[in-house]
Amino acid sequence: MQKIVLLVASLAIPLGLVQAQAPTQRANTRFEQLGPMLPTPNTFRTASGAPGKDYFQNRADYDIKATLDDTKQKITGSETITYHNNSADALPFLWLQLDQNLFKPDATGNIAKTNSINEQGSSMRQLDPSAALKGKDYGHKITSVRDQSGKALRYTINQTMMRVDLPLAVAPGKTVTFSIDWNFNIIDAKAAGGRSGYEFFPKDGNYVYEIAQWFPRLCAYNDVNGWQNKQFLGQGEFTLIFGNYKVAITAPNDHVVGATGELQNPAQVLSATQQKRWNEAKAKGDKPGENPVVIVTQAEAEAAEKGKPTGTKTWVYKADNVRDFAFSSSRKFIWDALQPNVEGKRVWAMSLYPKEANPLWGQYSTRLIVHTLRSYSRRTIAYPYPVAYSVHGPVGGMEYPMMSFNGARPEADGTYSEGTKNFLILVVIHEVGHNFFPMIVNSDERQWSWMDEGLNSFLEGLACLEWDADFPARGIEPQSIVPYMQLDSSKQMPIMSSSDNILPGTFGPNAYSKPATALNILRETVMGRELFDYAFKEYARRWAFKSPEPADFFRTMEDASGVDLDWFWKGWFYGVQPVDQSLVKVDWFQPNSQNPEITKAEARAAAQRRANTISKQRDAAAKAETVVAQDSTMKDFYNSYDPYAVTAEDKKKYQDYLATLTPEERATAEAGTNFYTLSLQNKGGLPMPVIVRMEFEDGTDSVARFPAEIWRFNDASIKKVIATSKKVKQWTLDPFYEIADINTDDNSFPPVSQPSRFQLFKQQQRGGGAAPNPMQQQRQRQQQPPAKQGTGRN
Repeated sequence: MQKIVLLVASLAIPLGLVQAQAPTQRANTRFEQLGPMLPTPNTFRTASGAPGKDYFQNRADYDIKATLDDTKQKITGSETITYHNNSADALPFLWLQLDQNLFKPDATGNIAKTNSINEQGSSMRQLDPSAALKGKDYGHKITSVRDQSGKALRYTINQTMMRVDLPLAVAPGKTVTFSIDWNFNIIDAKAAGGRSGYEFFPKDGNYVYEIAQWFPRLCAYNDVNGWQNKQFLGQGEFTLIFGNYKVAITAPNDHVVGATGELQNPAQVLSATQQKRWNEAKAKGDKPGENPVVIVTQAEAEAAEKGKPTGTKTWVYKADNVRDFAFSSSRKFIWDALQPNVEGKRVWAMSLYPKEANPLWGQYSTRLIVHTLRSYSRRTIAYPYPVAYSVHGPVGGMEYPMMSFNGARPEADGTYSEGTKNFLILVVIHEVGHNFFPMIVNSDERQWSWMDEGLNSFLEGLACLEWDADFPARGIEPQSIVPYMQLDSSKQMPIMSSSDNILPGTFGPNAYSKPATALNILRETVMGRELFDYAFKEYARRWAFKSPEPADFFRTMEDASGVDLDWFWKGWFYGVQPVDQSLVKVDWFQPNSQNPEITKAEARAAAQRRANTISKQRDAAAKAETVVAQDSTMKDFYNSYDPYAVTAEDKKKYQDYLATLTPEERATAEAGTNFYTLSLQNKGGLPMPVIVRMEFEDGTDSVARFPAEIWRFNDASIKKVIATSKKVKQWTLDPFYEIADINTDDNSFPPVSQPSRFQLFKQQQRGGGAAPNPMQQQRQRQQQPPAKQGTGRN
């Protein structure tokens, strides 16, 4: 971008002319209210952002019995569902989600994927996105749908949705009970890229199962969409309703099963030793450095890997007021636990992981759960559930009520890179944090990914820094989103875009980083921490165990803080314009104090500078040879007259002038205040606060801050006068990188040039594998034999 270099001008002007000149006005609507862009408030959702008096949400209670076939990698289940219609509408049919149908090769989510052939080589997955799904007949197989009396109900399957037709519409305030039998083949999660599935470990011939989206479950019916029955295409996640669950999971008797909710029959599924360890873990986790209690040890898990199951066990779990249910099962699982106090309530923090995850997981996973629950509870609501799991398996990161699937695996030798460690910290905090958004504050993920991913990524960043002040929590720093906001507008989508329509290559920055960054900017720069934290906590309190929409968030943040943020939502959430402020020039003014002692001294100095020409300097040697110097009769009054001498009349005029000034004007005149006019441009289009740092000639500095409303009369270019008692030698816009400015080259005045770098290098040799991580390097150094000492003999 072109740099405009102007000389700083020092002008002497009358004090009365030193005032903010009205800038050229330019009509814009950036600071108008969102108005029709938001839905009209009503009795369901109020103008304040709170639930209205007629707000409702339907519920579904589940009694599920399921069997895991570890030989065929298959789930067979039956469920009885009691649906509560709390709406004012009679419902003649019910819609359920069959998410496993995404893994049918002819599913819309598969055949709608685009691909191409690369002449340099293409993988089978690139050539055929559904290649990993052709080994078995995947998808839900519905074998029975019956009413409470056992009579078959008519149903229609449409891709990932199933409509159940009721003989009589379920009336407002009434319930209906029906049952479904089903089965499905479990996918290979790594090969198929699913949010759940299995991982096979060929060295010991065992599986780890992470099972989710596994049972037919009710769609949401609400005041906004009616039925939310948008097809599951794989990118937009889930729209669900709350209910109570009782789930019996039958698995091989050497498996450890963890699930959403509380285990109801520990005496039937745990050994006496395991129960003893379970009890030892109770009330532990409050002391710094307190390690988890290992309920199933690595040695016990390794022994189970080598054995054979002799039958089955049924693990019974119960969970109240949750929106979903997930579970994990494997004979490979190590199991550790703590039960810390979180906001006055004991909560189980538990981890399940195979030996391949150690030593990393044993050291960090459960302790991270404890930290996350405490951090998020402080900023939202107290964690209400009795347990939170972190499970290691094939899924890199996915969330369910009380249950999260997390990646980050060390090398086979037990070492790991710093990046792997940091990813574990980040992913556990992120996925456990999802218990709050959207598992408790139950947003519509199928429509609005940012309402859970963005809010959760923001809290994750804060929690990571509370874990370690030096943690690289870059996801919420404004400069981290700059590369995305530098993209051409045709390659960006507004945050307020439907989840399935966000360009795949930009899904991360759009749904995670950009909203998280926006919230961090609101907290640090626009609102301040106190106002933001109060409003954000109020949003969580209002919508806990309810289903908010974007307008409910926007309105609550303004309602609870008293800050008008419509300009911010319009720019950051509804638009794709970037932030690009430019400091074009700075003009320097000083008021003419009219003090003759000062003005005449300045005039004398100026005259002397003007007279000090190169000719005058060279003629100085011949000054004594001039006529006037040699003949004193050629001198008169003006040869001794000093036009810069201060007279009594000058002093009287000055005192008369001071008498006309107010005390404030007199202080300014006598102090010699510097007035600087900053010329600013908003090149990017997105208005943001103006933050400018002044570096003074005496080595000190100061920062001036102006709210975004400074752009309301002209969103393209403005001028701003800043008065200082000291002279400024350097001006810098956005000195602390607060506003995600996409080009900082034009943020300084006078401009600061940065050198372009080049590198000298030798021709690189081809070949060689990946470098060992630092832990491996240290281990290799320790294993090297010591160097032999010389004897001094030849």
